[in-house]
Amino acid sequence: MKTLFTIGYEGLDPEHLHVALKDAGVATLADIRAVANSRKRGFSKTALRLGLEAAGLGYAHARALGTPKAGRQAARAHDSSLMRRIYCEEVLDTADGGLALDELCALAARAPTCLLCFEREPELCHRRVLAERMEARGFHTVDLFG
Repeated sequence: MKTLFTIGYEGLDPEHLHVALKDAGVATLADIRAVANSRKRGFSKTALRLGLEAAGLGYAHARALGTPKAGRQAARAHDSSLMRRIYCEEVLDTADGGLALDELCALAARAPTCLLCFEREPELCHRRVLAERMEARGFHTVDLFG
C-alpha cells in the first residue's frame, strides 16, 4: 500500500513545514489550493516552491484539484458537508477533475507525496475528500500536523 500524506499550514511557518515533511519522508509537496497565494510569509506559490527546493523537497501545484470559491466559503463557515458536496460536484466528479486526480495518483505512486492546503484540521478541508478518493485507489493516508 502506498502512503499519502496531508498537511495544513495553518499555524506553521515554512521551517516547521519543511521539518515535518522531511521527518515523514516526503519527497514532493502537492499544493492543492486553487489559488496558491497566501498572506502568510513563505506560503505563496513561488516562495513556497523556492523554500521547498532549498530544503531538498519537490513542489507541484495541482490547481485543478483546488476548492472552488463557494467551497472555500463553506469551509470557512465550518460547513464541511456543503464544502464536500461542492468539491465533489464541481471538481472531483468532472472530467477535468478525474484527469487531475489521475495525475496526482501517478505522482504519489512515484514518490512519497503530501497534499497541502491551509486548514490545520483535515476534516475541515477538501484534502480529506481528495485523500478518500485516493484511498479507494490503494493509498493509505497519514495526516501531518507539524
